[in-house]
Amino acid sequence: MLLKALQLRSAEDLQGIQDDVAKKTIVILRVTPLAQKSVEDLKTVVEQLYEFATSIGGDIARLGEERIVITPPGVRIWRGSLSG
Repeated sequence: MLLKALQLRSAEDLQGIQDDVAKKTIVILRVTPLAQKSVEDLKTVVEQLYEFATSIGGDIARLGEERIVITPPGVRIWRGSLSG
């Protein structure tokens, strides 16, 4: 399994990200570059990534303000708390 850290610069990056996840790569995506250009495009891309991740049995979650992580099937993202 591989982990990639990428920057989301445009909606055109979507297919490459989906291809990576489909090939069992975990992707950490910095969304700030696209957010600075178009918040609407960012919302659309994130919605498409959510639909894609759930359709293949993967997972997707936000990591702070600037990043999201998308995982392939078989990899779950822990959403618990360290304090309890």
